[in-house]
Amino acid sequence: MEKVSETAELHRKYSTNRIKCGVITLSDSLSEKYSEKKEYSKDLSGKCIVNKLKTKYDVIEYDIISDDSELLIKKINQFVDNGVDVIFTTGGTGLTTRDITVETVEKLITKELKGFGEIFRRETYDSIGSVALLTRTIAGVYKNTVIFALPGSPNAVELGLDIVFNELGHIVSHAQK
Repeated sequence: MEKVSETAELHRKYSTNRIKCGVITLSDSLSEKYSEKKEYSKDLSGKCIVNKLKTKYDVIEYDIISDDSELLIKKINQFVDNGVDVIFTTGGTGLTTRDITVETVEKLITKELKGFGEIFRRETYDSIGSVALLTRTIAGVYKNTVIFALPGSPNAVELGLDIVFNELGHIVSHAQK
């Protein structure tokens, strides 16, 4: 059972659920094969995020891009310019040289939500053990827009969404003050 303080409950009460969301999947293979056709059927993690968010919020942007730092920055800025309140990325968080999401987002954000990564890794450890050491994720605020960078696996996406889903209104209201 989730414990919520009276203050947090009051903040939740006055927070909005009219949140505009954007989803970016980073995948070299998917972007090459599917972006031009706008066919996203193979993007299991991106679709998972979109489908969950649509149950409560508005998803106004969704795209698949290659693992490219400049392209990610361009896409994030495009989403921000289009009025997105929350951006979820999936993929590109591993340890290979092509995994650039965490470092790219880290350069952009002005306020990091450290608790997100801490909770995410703790939940991962409780679920699958010490492989949680390989879990890289980051969340923070960039130009009044909240960004959550999630790993690329559907299980990781579900976990990340479970952690923040009901707090998005509260988080966004603080980020936009």
